[in-house]
Amino acid sequence: RLEEFLKKKVDLELSTLPDFEERAIDFSEVEKLMNSINTIPAPCAPVINPQAPNAATGTSLRVCWGLFSDDTVECYQLCYKPVSNERYSDEQAEHTLKVKETYCTITNLLPNTQYEFWVSAFNASGISPPSERAVYVTAPSPPTIKSKKIQSCESAALVCWESRDINPVDSYMVEL
Repeated sequence: RLEEFLKKKVDLELSTLPDFEERAIDFSEVEKLMNSINTIPAPCAPVINPQAPNAATGTSLRVCWGLFSDDTVECYQLCYKPVSNERYSDEQAEHTLKVKETYCTITNLLPNTQYEFWVSAFNASGISPPSERAVYVTAPSPPTIKSKKIQSCESAALVCWESRDINPVDSYMVEL
């Protein structure tokens, strides 16, 4: 029978075209579910540390921060601006740095000046809320000795100097 069937010429053309329904399948719920698998949450807000002793020079500051949680972090965004009593000053411009570590040394700052710092953490899921703001202060610039006013005798010396800083300096240390 098979041999006879294979010898016959069979017409495979269909007399009518098949009628298929066009249906749009909504995969949005499945997509949301798939995206939620193996995703990491956006990090929590970092905690900025108060200024450490010896963390400042006249033109630089070392700022440190950390995380209270075990969040996955790809990088940090450190923002800072000078603290000023004036409302809209050019010196009020905010600066932003992208940092991989939990510390950063900022250079080219003004001596004896307060700066406000805050930091956010980034990962593939998004950005954290910013940390609380912390105020750091650069060291004062060294005073200028007025050499024409120096006076001395056998048991004493008078040395005069002037500060080049705009903000008042708390104290000076004189070394012989």
